[in-house]
Amino acid sequence: MGFRKLFYMGLEPYEGRYTLQLQEWSERAFKRKGIDYVVVPGETIDNTKAISVGQVLDAHGRSYFGMSQLMNLVQMMRNGDVTGEDVVFFEDMFQPGIESLPYIMDQIPVEQRPRVWIRCLAQAIDPDDFVHVWGMSKWMSLYEEMCNEFVTGVLASNEEMVANMKVANWKAPLYNVSGLAFDKGEVQERVNNNIKPWAERANRVVFAARWDQEKQPDFYMDIAEQYADTGVEFAVLQGGPLRSNDQKYIDRANSLAQKGILTLHENLKKEQYYDIVNDSKVLFNCALQDWTSNTVSEADALGCNVLFPAYRSFPEVFANDHTRMYIPWSVDDAADKLNRLLEAPSMNLGKISDWTNGTIDRYIDIMSGEGEQWRRDSVDYRNYTSQSKY
Repeated sequence: MGFRKLFYMGLEPYEGRYTLQLQEWSERAFKRKGIDYVVVPGETIDNTKAISVGQVLDAHGRSYFGMSQLMNLVQMMRNGDVTGEDVVFFEDMFQPGIESLPYIMDQIPVEQRPRVWIRCLAQAIDPDDFVHVWGMSKWMSLYEEMCNEFVTGVLASNEEMVANMKVANWKAPLYNVSGLAFDKGEVQERVNNNIKPWAERANRVVFAARWDQEKQPDFYMDIAEQYADTGVEFAVLQGGPLRSNDQKYIDRANSLAQKGILTLHENLKKEQYYDIVNDSKVLFNCALQDWTSNTVSEADALGCNVLFPAYRSFPEVFANDHTRMYIPWSVDDAADKLNRLLEAPSMNLGKISDWTNGTIDRYIDIMSGEGEQWRRDSVDYRNYTSQSKY
């Protein structure tokens, strides 16, 4: 099937989020695969590269960038630069202004309608998603329904997400790309390809997710209190100021920091964040909301052990490696696994980031018509869940 040209609808860059590198990661893959592509530009609302309102992305900034980007895409379509032989790829299916595409495409000849692919990063059906915290779930589910009516296909990051799409009665063709966009080489370049030897690393455990309710920061703080006075440092790494959708998490973190139980690192630049991870032994994640986490790939690429709950997508991400996953909510099991991961690097260290390093290639293959093995429309989609991907 193939395509003539790919029109790339990226995300605005934030210093504290993976979006800072997302376009570069994608462009490297496009060039490596010989793809003719156009980066559709968007205008940022300011030059801070910071999130000031909201959680995942800045509420005003995401809207401003997305709508300006759509304006540019619509102009390209009107000028005839975008044709029915082309693909428009959205890094995030939540794109303010996207409703203009079906409105336009229903009124132009079929041969002028590009194929539209969207990447799903979160769903309204997820009971732990932030849309429920803010009361957005009702209209967000209707937004998802609209997208399903006109897109060529949806790219999910794991098998569990596909299962939830099925439960939500999504209609568009569904594909599991088994991972988030990632470029292992680019991440390692940011520490000058100098991965710190295990014996020289600080006896440190780091938490790198947002400090929000759906990331279960209380559980991390429970673990940190268990290790008080043991010589193990527990740190929180944030790309901006410590913010949360519930003040109680900030209050508790500040209290533990005053007691020397928790170390808070705020306003980290990306290189600073990578330097700390490259000097730590374990990255700990306790989010029951994550579908797949960029932090697991980053830490794995930087020689840092990773410990995540055996929940949702993580068995797939970890290829069912029981030594690096714990029973959700079990402090005892988490501590037992953590003790072992503080002693020595995992024998499987590096394999996760090797696998996710090929995620963008899988996107391209699917959009080119060469990745039908990743399609999940049949009733046996659950059979894929237990299969290790690498």
